[in-house]
Amino acid sequence: MLPQDPIILLSYVNTKLRDRDASLAAFCEEEQADSSALCAALAEVGYEYDPAQNQFV
Repeated sequence: MLPQDPIILLSYVNTKLRDRDASLAAFCEEEQADSSALCAALAEVGYEYDPAQNQFV
């Protein structure tokens, strides 16, 4: 289960993207998460996924 707090979620996702997953799609598959919902939750706190960096910035 993913963290509910958006800032903790951001930290968790970016750490996994950096250390384990080569893409947002790979992260979502591993975590069984909906990428649209994840992007929407992080957009609410001003972050969007940058595929070139493979991070939410």
